[in-house]
Amino acid sequence: MRTVQYREALREAMCEEMRKDENVFLMGEEVAEYNGAYKVSQGMLDEFGAKRVIDTPIAELGFAGIAVGAAMNGLRPIVEFMTWNFALLASDQIINSAAKMLQMSGGQYGCPIVFRGGNGTAGQLAATHSQSFESFYAHVPGLKVVTPFTPYDAKGLLKSAIRDNDPVLIMESEKMYGDKGEIPEKEYLIPIGKANVRTKGSDVTIVSFGKILKVVHAAAQELQKEGISCEVIDLRSIRPIDYDTIVESVKKTNRCVVVEESWPLASISSELAYHIQRYAFDHLDSPVLRVMQSDTPFAFSKNLIEEALPSVKKVMDAVKASMYVS
Repeated sequence: MRTVQYREALREAMCEEMRKDENVFLMGEEVAEYNGAYKVSQGMLDEFGAKRVIDTPIAELGFAGIAVGAAMNGLRPIVEFMTWNFALLASDQIINSAAKMLQMSGGQYGCPIVFRGGNGTAGQLAATHSQSFESFYAHVPGLKVVTPFTPYDAKGLLKSAIRDNDPVLIMESEKMYGDKGEIPEKEYLIPIGKANVRTKGSDVTIVSFGKILKVVHAAAQELQKEGISCEVIDLRSIRPIDYDTIVESVKKTNRCVVVEESWPLASISSELAYHIQRYAFDHLDSPVLRVMQSDTPFAFSKNLIEEALPSVKKVMDAVKASMYVS
């Protein structure tokens, strides 16, 4: 095993797949000459050249459309968005072209394409640069959505996404690119659609994904000191969701708290709450509880940011509420 940064794990995944398959290429704003806005693609222009590492204009809808056309014609594009907030402009191509092409063409045209970039809050970036889009895109049939939490997951999931014949969206975070973690020396893949039980426990199941898992792990450690054992599940894949792992965990712990860095209405936690009550109702000793971002546009003020987001205390309070303890 060796230790790498999250950005380095992503870069290794792309480079390894580009060396294996000449049809794989990278395009996006500042990915070439500037080495990527967050230095994920550092050095890739030197290795692969300007025909396979392509700087684009600041025109997300335009270059997303080019990538869709390339994928339809046998190439495997990786599209880097500087942030998924900017990619709202590209959502027409993602939702109306990439997601639907296989069905609309009667199976004649696939769309093997990866869209990836920073997602969610990243400090004082205010309302239009702090949104989480997992549930937004997971709502759409034809798309796959994944959220790597560690460098290990980032590399393994991205390699699987590049090889996938469907459009896959990778939701990263600007606040995780410098995170360090261990990855194997040898090649490995992580299957899309399989959750990871990060911590085993017996009293309550906590389900989450993405960088908010840092808050979840901190809360679980504090609860352990108080004698409360939490089973922490990292979804990793938002569409498809590994429902079986969640349901089996709830059958063991009899309680569930879902923690999500997004708005409450029509969220991933809403879907999970429905599924748990549908398939594990007789095992529940208390209602499924959620810890969410506040139902407001994101603020710039530091104290309002802290108030809006899930926190260690909020997660601990929810777990205790599910156990009917104070």
